[in-house]
Amino acid sequence: MDSKERQLTELLGLTARTLTHLTASMTSMSFELLRSEDEVTRTAGRRMIDRMATISSGLDEHWRLIGDLTGVHLAQEQIETVTEIQLQRKTVAPIVS
Repeated sequence: MDSKERQLTELLGLTARTLTHLTASMTSMSFELLRSEDEVTRTAGRRMIDRMATISSGLDEHWRLIGDLTGVHLAQEQIETVTEIQLQRKTVAPIVS
């Protein structure tokens, strides 16, 4: 494999990884929507989860093809995953003069 082919292979891997992270983030957000008291919002969350599952299946195929191209096959567990970060709300007292 020449230099350009290696670069293209690396680009494909980075793109697939980014799309995998984006899909995971969107799915996580969709599960948050399921907590809503609003039925329309919950329905939208369920539909989005179904769509993300379809996209995720397509990404699995991307990873398989990248593995065929590079000769390195990764299990789903070996793909870097996004670590969720939750921010804590701080209570700020107003300044009284």
